[in-house]
Amino acid sequence: MANFPKKFPQRAVKSRLENSCPWRFLKRAIGVAGLWCGAMVLAHCGAARGGVTLAWDPSPDSGVAGYMVYYGAASGVYSSWLDMGTNTVVTVSNLAAGLTYHFVVTAYSPAGVESAPSGEVTYLVPGLLLSIPGSNPGSPVNLAFPVAPRHWYEVQATANLRTWTTVWQMPPATSNAWVRFSDPQAALFQKRFYRLVLH
Repeated sequence: MANFPKKFPQRAVKSRLENSCPWRFLKRAIGVAGLWCGAMVLAHCGAARGGVTLAWDPSPDSGVAGYMVYYGAASGVYSSWLDMGTNTVVTVSNLAAGLTYHFVVTAYSPAGVESAPSGEVTYLVPGLLLSIPGSNPGSPVNLAFPVAPRHWYEVQATANLRTWTTVWQMPPATSNAWVRFSDPQAALFQKRFYRLVLH
């Protein structure tokens, strides 16, 4: 059972609103804003790092006064919410890099009675680079980082923090997931530092 903040009175949901939730037939899609997959899409917001854009089709039910977007870092536990009014697109910003956020939406009546929540969608926020040392002194350094669809990434390295060299780059990502890279040249350096460039 989902854990929602107690924003509206917890009354029985009117049957008219039960069927009006805009994500009731949610199809999960992750991509760039502008893709509409049935009722809703989840898209990486290229303009703001650490953000995601959510969009949904408006409900055809005339009894819907607006929408609430709930989200949190644990499935079914939504510690934050946004009252969208009648807007059907929102950019949620200031999300922590490397965390997976879970989102649902509800429709609400003029009296503040909410529908059942939509199906949950998730988004793994890019922007974090993890370095995992090899198991032996001569082992390659393993790097891991989350990616967003249609964006490409460069791993750069330096021994002096002044001159950076691209040691690996990937083509545009096709999914929202963790990517791993092993640096076989790490053992050639006494110290080596890494950074991730997002495009």
